[in-house]
Amino acid sequence: MGYKQIIGLLILGICFPITGLGQEKKTGPVIEDFGATWQIETPDLVTDTTKVYRAVFDIMDSPEAPDQLNTSIETVARYLNMHAQSGVSSKNIKAVMVVHNKASKDLLQDTFYKERFGVNNPNKALLESLIAADVEVFFCGQSSLSRNIPKEQILSEVRIALSAMTVLIHYQDLAYRLIKF
Repeated sequence: MGYKQIIGLLILGICFPITGLGQEKKTGPVIEDFGATWQIETPDLVTDTTKVYRAVFDIMDSPEAPDQLNTSIETVARYLNMHAQSGVSSKNIKAVMVVHNKASKDLLQDTFYKERFGVNNPNKALLESLIAADVEVFFCGQSSLSRNIPKEQILSEVRIALSAMTVLIHYQDLAYRLIKF
């Protein structure tokens, strides 16, 4: 880095101070090993800690590399952790996720995942943590058949629905807000 670039960065730092320097993302308290978030010290929209937060997550994409964690699934862990870190009681944080399309493979038990992709399912521990935190996980029945993933091959706590669309409509009718990335 040249002299002029260093001076430019110093001037930027003086004119536009960087806040949060040294701050680290943290996980927990709901999901300890996943879902790290930043603490926001003075948000303009203050989180209502008495409200019940209901969200239904539409999980349809998955990384191409089979050894990578699905960050769309990890978003559910972030949702739980950031609200709990902000003072919302865990009993007031409700989450449902429906998995379909390319993300269907992410529900496979290790044995079947390894048969297809040569590695254990990198999402298994995350999914188990979410299920232990009372997140309801549904698998689209249409994706199950179209992608040749029978119920016997997915994690046992995952439930089958007629379709992802059915789950999304059902939970939105129950005042859950749709979160789709």
